[in-house]
Amino acid sequence: MNSFLGTAAVIAALAAAIVGIGLLVTGIRLRRSDMLRSGARYGYVMFAAMLFATIIMQRALITRDFTVLFVAEHGSSRTPPLFNVATMWSALEGSILLWGLVLAGYVAIVVHKFRDRLSDPLVSWALVVLFVVSGFFFALMMGPADPFTSFDPTPGFDGPGPNPLLQNHILVAFHPPMLYLGYVGFTVPFAFAIAALITGRLGEGWLLETRRWTLFSWGFLTAGIILGSWWAYDVLGWGGYWGWDPVENASLLPWLTGTAYLHSVLVQERRGMLRVWNLSLVCATFSLTILGTFITRSGVLASVHAFSEGGVGTWLISFFAATVVVTVGLIFWRGDRLRSPGAIDSPLSREGAFLANNLAFAAFAFIILLGTVFPLIVEAVNGNQVSIGVPYFERMTMPVGIVLLFLMAVAPVLPWRKASGEVLSKRLEWPAWFGVATLVFALVVGARGLAPLIGFGLAGFAAGAAIRQLVLATRRQGWRGFVGRANGGMIVHLGVIVLACGLVASSSYIRQAEFELGPGETFALGDTDITYVSAETVVHDNRVEQRANLVVDGNELTTSLEQFVTSGQVVAAPGTRSTISADVQVALLRYPETDDGDVILRATRQPLIAWLWTGGLIMLLGTALSAFPARGSRKPTDPTSAPLPNADPDRATTS
Repeated sequence: MNSFLGTAAVIAALAAAIVGIGLLVTGIRLRRSDMLRSGARYGYVMFAAMLFATIIMQRALITRDFTVLFVAEHGSSRTPPLFNVATMWSALEGSILLWGLVLAGYVAIVVHKFRDRLSDPLVSWALVVLFVVSGFFFALMMGPADPFTSFDPTPGFDGPGPNPLLQNHILVAFHPPMLYLGYVGFTVPFAFAIAALITGRLGEGWLLETRRWTLFSWGFLTAGIILGSWWAYDVLGWGGYWGWDPVENASLLPWLTGTAYLHSVLVQERRGMLRVWNLSLVCATFSLTILGTFITRSGVLASVHAFSEGGVGTWLISFFAATVVVTVGLIFWRGDRLRSPGAIDSPLSREGAFLANNLAFAAFAFIILLGTVFPLIVEAVNGNQVSIGVPYFERMTMPVGIVLLFLMAVAPVLPWRKASGEVLSKRLEWPAWFGVATLVFALVVGARGLAPLIGFGLAGFAAGAAIRQLVLATRRQGWRGFVGRANGGMIVHLGVIVLACGLVASSSYIRQAEFELGPGETFALGDTDITYVSAETVVHDNRVEQRANLVVDGNELTTSLEQFVTSGQVVAAPGTRSTISADVQVALLRYPETDDGDVILRATRQPLIAWLWTGGLIMLLGTALSAFPARGSRKPTDPTSAPLPNADPDRATTS
């Protein structure tokens, strides 16, 4: 029954997308507002169908309905309730179902928000694009990623459950949905960008429509990446939080291009410049989400995150290629209308700094994209399998990161159009002293090494610039000095700086050792004392946990090896003692054979790990504050591309 109901819901969603596309396109061509309204309402139908399909899948997982193949392959009667719910996005078909639900939800919100402006060609064409993208993912669920394929289980059948790494930490319930809210959310600004190219309304009006959509999508993606790093740090037990894994890189790529867009869009709104660049960034961000989906779900690259190889790879790479071809074709077609009315007057200006910032982000994204897809290219050309290691990414991205920290300090203090040397030196004086003080403090507390000291100094420099802007804003506006894109953006900058300090310190001053201890024995890792106390075995419904009880600097800590019953796989569950200054993480490598036997442990000590998660929270706070309009917000410089007031649907034009 669940298979039948779920399949029927997916069919209904796909049919709604097809009918909606037909009504919207016909309504646009005939200038029929009634058809546009009817077509838009199918967005609600798509969401209702996807919501129903998700409820059916969750019911099948919760009731362990093994007549659904997805449940038989990934569910289990031994899986704890929380992880049973999260099983839906632990494998290919369920993750596509989650994608479809989130996308249909965004479409329904767009339809509701613009329900009184459906006769505006910019809105109606954006809806067409959204329906087309939705239809593609619904078609995936009818073809190679069918989550409701039926299965005939034998009596007493029980499934294997999800991957053990996906059922031993609570963040599995939050990291993927957050990532999807970010990934899928970029479809909305992409749809409006394509609509702007189709209608020829290429000024700044479409930016106004997508500003908050882009901001919130970027915020969700940021949260997803931070939670994913935290999850990896807590679960994998190797002392790291980012391994330049292909799937990690796939989430970072649209984040980089989205960040570049959020900066460069300010230049277009203020000066009417960078129109082609901004359109390209929006479309590239969406395209990279599709490419990331291909990398994650096609099985073409080995990854701790990637799902097993399925039949969706050809579909996804074809859709990615079609998106790129259509986007590039539309930009070339509208080339004569994309000429910017303004130009950069001086490199020493805010628009000059934003352009340099964008080039740095583009270089960062290109380095990561090349390192991620190069093995695919080599294998496609000559059949050889190669891998790109962590040293490539660290060596190539470090200089770009340093440049971005410097620009983060300089850009906020620069005026528009042109800055004199006197103005620049005056505005940079306080941030420069703040950077020097930070560098001195780092030296006093024991920081050494050229690269880390440069990082700390530039972080202080950038923090000084952000604090200066916030102080000036709060003097003029009071508490509203923390609200708005410019002021909220400075809080985001502070979060990035805190995160950058944690990244530099934890990667530069990491200490790690493996050692063997008997009961009562102590190992010293720098200033940290680790004492092995005892071992015990705890039996759970889905796993057997072999624990080692420790004392770390006077505090009790437990680390364990967990063997899962259904798969027999053994995974480590490290124990972590976290403070604001440093983390000590201990992973159990070998459990003692007897009560008084020795254990083998791996201990890792890293300073400022907590700053990574704190910096992420500050970034999210700044994102939320950026969504509120600041007092005296500027209007688009090109009013002809803004929303059409009191538009007559029978006389609407596409220009």
